[in-house]
Amino acid sequence: MKTNQSERFAFIAEWYDPNASLLRRYELLFYPTDGSVEMHDVKNRRTFLKRTKYEDLRLEDLFIGNKVNVFSRQLVLIDYGDQYTARQLGSRKEKTLALIKPDAVSKAGEIIEMINKSGFTITKLRMMTLTRKEAADFHVDHHSRPFYNELIQFITSGPVIAMEILRDDAICEWKRLLGPANSGLSRTDAPGSIRALFGTDGVRNAAHSPDTFASAAREMELFFPSSGGCGPANTAKFTNCTCCIIKPHAISEGMLGKILIAIRDACFGMSAIQMFNLDRANVEEFYEVYKGVVSEYNDMVTELCSGPCVAIEIQQSNPTKTFREFCGPADPEIARHLRPETLRAIFGKTKVQNAVHCTDLPEDGLLEVQYFFKILDN
Repeated sequence: MKTNQSERFAFIAEWYDPNASLLRRYELLFYPTDGSVEMHDVKNRRTFLKRTKYEDLRLEDLFIGNKVNVFSRQLVLIDYGDQYTARQLGSRKEKTLALIKPDAVSKAGEIIEMINKSGFTITKLRMMTLTRKEAADFHVDHHSRPFYNELIQFITSGPVIAMEILRDDAICEWKRLLGPANSGLSRTDAPGSIRALFGTDGVRNAAHSPDTFASAAREMELFFPSSGGCGPANTAKFTNCTCCIIKPHAISEGMLGKILIAIRDACFGMSAIQMFNLDRANVEEFYEVYKGVVSEYNDMVTELCSGPCVAIEIQQSNPTKTFREFCGPADPEIARHLRPETLRAIFGKTKVQNAVHCTDLPEDGLLEVQYFFKILDN
């Protein structure tokens, strides 16, 4: 999008003030020419932050419903601040459903990497299993087709990964990235597409895309109900498990696909995967064992609630010890010297932004998995 020198975009944003236990409302102004921000306290009608250059906020982060960090305050964008912003930015973002089918769940990392590289933002993600009833609701348009029973049988044959993905013209662009429904035709007509690379035929074709706004809305409601219900059941097993959390900085830097590939290639099973947007109270509860023990505790809390994270139930016979070893030392600098092949050595930046959290104590593995997949996912 071209920007002129005087252009600015205005949003209404909310920030939860933990000290006062209050939601505070601000007008957030963003100037794309130099990436500066300005904030005004709506209630008191006074300047809260003078116009200041801030490199961590990008124009593509600015859409209603998104959480953005401005000088370590997490703001939720709840509305446009003026007509100009609504006109300029309101129509460009579109959401659609991306569904990885049972035949391609093992290739989820590669598919997510392609989704990120194509300019999509993943705003929701959940591994789940469908009942026959849920599968019938999903495939309602195909009810009279001869292959209907095969479709139902296939989609319920194993876990699927449902995602809500966002970008300009998302419905068309996702269909283009997928390629023709028949995987054989995809290999001829769109050889770089997801179905050409990972699909087998017309039914086992790796992933699904809705055709229209209406079907996208209907299908997203099925997998991610707006009523607050959680949709189809998650796939957590709660046995022989440990917990991995891919941290917000790694998600926002587009590392999710690469990390999933690395975990799979190291022969760890991923039996449940889900994206969460945690609030500070949840994170403080989850990290309670580190309070007063680890000097970075406050920064760790701030990082984990700074944006979406992805929790994974990891399966292995001696899961905690070996997966913890695979993550490497908490400080990525030390990891790069001592264990250069570990996740934190490859993807971590600092001791706080070290790409992943893993369960430290073997007896805590199940507890941490339950916290995400039983307590938070309900």
